Amino acid sequence: MKKETSKRLTREQLAELKSLAALPDSAIDTSDAPELLDWSGAKRGLFYRPVKQQLTLRLDADVVAWFKSHTTSNEGYQTRGRPPRNGRPAGR
Repeated sequence: MKKETSKRLTREQLAELKSLAALPDSAIDTSDAPELLDWSGAKRGLFYRPVKQQLTLRLDADVVAWFKSHTTSNEGYQTRGRPPRNGRPAGR
């Protein structure tokens, strides 16, 4: 899937955005979008899709065997090789 670049904004659009940004909060009509107070049904990361890049990596057989022996039945050994986002090893 190819990402498209956004079209540049016209001078009129830029001027409108600048004037909107200068408005005080009290001057903005939010009656058509009421404030949401209950976030209990919200799902974090629903629309976030990390950029993935295909990679071919050749590993020694003993390294692959180690990954396979250190995974649970519900996770694949290839998933185990992916570094976590939080800086801690996977599964901890």
